[in-house]
Amino acid sequence: MSHSPLLTVYNPAGRLVQTVDTAAVPVAPRSQLAPRLDTLEGKVVYLVDTGFGGSYLFMQQLQKWLAEHMPGVTTIRKRKPGHVFADDNDTLWEEIKTKGGHAVVVGVGG
Repeated sequence: MSHSPLLTVYNPAGRLVQTVDTAAVPVAPRSQLAPRLDTLEGKVVYLVDTGFGGSYLFMQQLQKWLAEHMPGVTTIRKRKPGHVFADDNDTLWEEIKTKGGHAVVVGVGG
């Protein structure tokens, strides 16, 4: 008789939250990563602030660094709408696709 592994989850206080039979959990399909760009020269890079503490400052500093060290890169800083950890809509992602964003840096602070 074979047993599938169990996944046991505890909360930060060490109390049991849930035990799950992993055989019953569906496996999500794998996604391909976007191909790596050969260069950022002449490209548009969106710097997306998630709203997490420190994210705005980090993206501001990254934009300044890119301007100084890679002047051929165009950067556009944006704040992700909605909740920090969830997407409430696709408005920003559609903008990036339609306006020709070649790369995106999504950052959290901390």
